[in-house]
Amino acid sequence: MSQASLHALGTNDGWTSDQRGHSAFLYRLGNSTLLVDCGEPVGRSLRSAEVKPDDLDGLLLSHLHCDHVGGFFMLMQGFWLDQRTRPLTVHMPEEGLEPVRRMLDAAYIFEELMPCELNFTALTADTSFKVSDIRVTPHPSSHLDQLKEHFVKKYPAKYEAFSFLLESEEARVAHSADIGSLADLDPLLSQPVDLLVCELAHVEPKELFTYLAGKEIRQVAFMHLSRPYRKKIDELKTQAKSILGNLPHTFLNDGDLIEV
Repeated sequence: MSQASLHALGTNDGWTSDQRGHSAFLYRLGNSTLLVDCGEPVGRSLRSAEVKPDDLDGLLLSHLHCDHVGGFFMLMQGFWLDQRTRPLTVHMPEEGLEPVRRMLDAAYIFEELMPCELNFTALTADTSFKVSDIRVTPHPSSHLDQLKEHFVKKYPAKYEAFSFLLESEEARVAHSADIGSLADLDPLLSQPVDLLVCELAHVEPKELFTYLAGKEIRQVAFMHLSRPYRKKIDELKTQAKSILGNLPHTFLNDGDLIEV
């Protein structure tokens, strides 16, 4: 296997599918292994990919929509029962720290029962940190801005969502998670990247393809296709090829392995 790879564990959008799981992406960069998002059934997907509980160096949650965190609690129960021993840090939006800990307690996954040290830390926009040998830089996304505009008075929160730049000696990878506009991709692509993993649910495909055609990207992997776009996948592939030309690109399905 390449020293830099992506294993797409769950590539679906927010709708339930009988063919795809929800957002979960396993990155191996050098000797480091990082999980981005925990859409269900992530625990089963990791086991199918022969990833052992102690293999993960860290976990990122881009935002708190259920298709990105719905498998988290079962994953934690699995780590308890399978006796993960290594400390694990979960990086997530600040507004999720207390509710997630309370939910673990409500599910009787008490801190005292976990065989490993479980830490939660808030993501801070544009502030880098290390997960093993991977340098992670979270960039804010406007994905939840419309919800914030309509509901913040009744449901006060930060409404944070993040994209990620992952850097190691082996590769530079941009992971969009869910975005609200093409401008959210600007900080990820301000320098050349080896791989862009980009959602295709909340932006118009032609506009996205045209935007990417002028960027320094070695390859693109599209994920999180909305149900309407998935239904016309052949048309999308033709359009992407026409606009992106020789830029290597693929439309991910669950189980796909991309070597960087």
